[in-house]
This record gives sequence, structure tokens and C-alpha cells, in this order.
Amino acid sequence: MAFTRATGKHRAPSRLTRKSASMAGVAALAATGVIGTLASPALAAETGAATVEDTGLTQIVAADSLADQIADQAAAQKREAAEAAAKAKAEAEAKRKAEARAKEAREAKERAAREAERKRLNSFRLPIAGSYVTTGYKAGGSLWSSGSHSGVDFHAASGTSVVAVGAGTVVEAGWGGSYGNNIVIKMNDGSYTQYGHLSSIGVSVGQRVTPGKQIGLSGSTGNTTGAHLHFEARTSPEYGSDINPVAYLRAHGVGV
Repeated sequence: MAFTRATGKHRAPSRLTRKSASMAGVAALAATGVIGTLASPALAAETGAATVEDTGLTQIVAADSLADQIADQAAAQKREAAEAAAKAKAEAEAKRKAEARAKEAREAKERAAREAERKRLNSFRLPIAGSYVTTGYKAGGSLWSSGSHSGVDFHAASGTSVVAVGAGTVVEAGWGGSYGNNIVIKMNDGSYTQYGHLSSIGVSVGQRVTPGKQIGLSGSTGNTTGAHLHFEARTSPEYGSDINPVAYLRAHGVGV
């Protein structure tokens, strides 16, 4: 019996035809981008034509790469910001330490200056630089009304500079009878010093003087036989309260 091949609308499509149609559908889906999210691995394997470009994976890989770059850049910026902050902090700390050292040095210098000034104001010296005693304390003789010398005489030609032996305040400046032109100073330690027979006076009552300050010039005014400086140390401004002037000066560090 002979059979004839079916034709017409009931004829089943061939395998080649089905494959062609399937590939056409895949191409259409790829063109619309749908296959990138909907296509199954089986379909991709069947068509054999779905590459990275066909499925949209290129965009995904590119997005991942960009995200990585952004993350790396952010991390680098974060590191740079941290390094800049650390550098700024180190510079600020160095500046602070430098300012602290400068302040400490300045304060030390000021303390040293104050200490030097304090020492200077508390220092004593000879009333006539480089001079020496010609008549000692309590020397006897008819030259003194009390019968003895109430101070010491320092060698000095007329017009020689006479200075305050220490810091104090002038309490007397003028004529002093047998002392001639004389000056009495109340010292900072409460004692008194007296300078007699001056040819001129260079200070006034109430004036403060410092060690070595010139207060007058030596001479031979008053009861004297020649130019010299009569110097006394006293416990009060009054005559008769005298103490040994050499011991007084030595007690204050003066070599005499």
C-alpha cells in the first residue's frame, strides 16, 4: 500500500524551520534587551549565538568596573584626607611646642633679668671707686668734737665722683655743720649712710638712688684739713648712731 506525504496546513514544520524561528525570536529579544534578564541558560545554549554582547552582560561588567573605580577613588580620597588631617595636626602640635618653648625662653630671660636687677639693687660698693681708707673708725684726736672719729675717711681729690653705696632714699641733702655739704641716705635694709665734706650735691630729699648712682662730688667743706670723703654708717639718721662703716661695707660684700 502506498502512502503519500502529508502536505498543506497540517504539515508539521521541519526542525530547521523551528530552529530558524527560534533564532529569530532570540535576535528580536536581544534587540529589545529583554533577553538580558529573561533568557534561560538552556535557551542560550540552544541558540549558540548569545554572547556577552547579546545578553547585556557588558553593561553589567562595565557598571561593576565603574563602581570599583569609584570605591577605589573614594578610599584614596579618604586616605589623602586622613593624611592631610594628620599632617595638619602634627604641624599644629609642632607650632604649639615651638610657641611653648619660645614662651618658656622669654619667661626665663625675664626671670633672669629680674633676678639680675634684684641683685644689682641689693648690691653694695665703695662710695668712691678704687679708693681706700686714710683715717679709720674711732680714731682719736682733737679734730673731732666727740673726741673720736665717727666714720672713716676715703682718699679723694676734690671733685671726685661720690656714689651711693647701695639702694635707698635721700633723707638729707644740704649743709651739715662740721660735715659741710652732706647727704644722708636711708638704705633699703633700714640702715643709713652719710657722705660729708662734699664740694657739691647732686640729689635732693625724697629722691631714690641705686647702687653706684652719683650723688655728689668730693671736697673739703666743713671741718676738714683737706679734700676727702667722710663716710659713716648709722642705725638712724641722727649723729651719734654710728656703727663701724668698714664692717658694714664688708657685711654687704664690699672689699675694703
